[in-house]
Amino acid sequence: MDEFDLIARYFRTERLQRAAASGAVALGIGDDAALLQPAAGQQLVISTDTLVEGVHFPVNCPPAELGYRALAVAVSDLAAMAAEPLGFTLALTLPQAEAGWLQAFSAGLGDAARDCRINLIGGDTTRGPLNIGVTVFGQVPAAQALTRSGARPGDLLCVGGCLGDGAAGLAVVLGQTLPAGLPMAEQNYLHQRFWRPLPQLALGVLLRGHASAGLDVSDGLLADAAHIAKASGVCLQINGPQLPMSDALLSWSERQQLDWMLRGGDDYVLLFTLPRAARGQIERWRQAGQRVSIIGQVQVGQGVQLDLGLGMRPVDGPGGYQHFRSQDD
Repeated sequence: MDEFDLIARYFRTERLQRAAASGAVALGIGDDAALLQPAAGQQLVISTDTLVEGVHFPVNCPPAELGYRALAVAVSDLAAMAAEPLGFTLALTLPQAEAGWLQAFSAGLGDAARDCRINLIGGDTTRGPLNIGVTVFGQVPAAQALTRSGARPGDLLCVGGCLGDGAAGLAVVLGQTLPAGLPMAEQNYLHQRFWRPLPQLALGVLLRGHASAGLDVSDGLLADAAHIAKASGVCLQINGPQLPMSDALLSWSERQQLDWMLRGGDDYVLLFTLPRAARGQIERWRQAGQRVSIIGQVQVGQGVQLDLGLGMRPVDGPGGYQHFRSQDD
């Protein structure tokens, strides 16, 4: 099949173009470009993610899981900005057009589109090493986008879910040696957390007008906390004993649990700062089903500090994954 047959068969489908009843999509797939019409008083939010085989996902991984993950991690950036999804484009580079692979990939992509309530509105396909580029579009009320630069001394540091599951899930996906007592149900949970993370879109909306800064945890808690600290010109202090962890990590050593929670990444939960005057919102969010935990505070200074029971100590180094960084750095 040629490029246009491929698009028509696997991506110009009802499932991907009607995943959400978005009136903002004035024109989707089929023309030279898509047309979006955000609602009055809304700002357009745009983010692009690139996933490269062997860097962001293992070689020969399940195509359905890959399709889901590719879209979900991109939509997580909309959640981090407190935005609601409008649509997404897909730039797909393939070594060859295999019908079975494309059918499974499209199905996983469709599952993610449904769960994230976002429609496919365009993109491109070409031949080459497997590479997936997803650009997501969202909207947020003017002046209510959540950025990294608003944290202030005295704010609370909070996280919207468990930490460490993404890194533990990667260990399961890669077939690494697992603890003998790890139940199959926990393995399945971790497998799902890696391949099918669910962006915290609802929490992002709840944070509007309350949180002072935020982002999603993709590179690791310490690394992402450092992004907020740098952008806001403050010091973020993290209390190790307060880090939320799922039962799925209990079979590993405490040292491994802590390393994954601090540096593992791939959790795609929201990390945000909250003025103390808004602390009462946390219980309301919990009652709404959001697992929000206070893990530290914002202080005058710079960088990130961590307390593991011996007092606050500065965190040296990047604290998480970085592209273009030598392993010896």
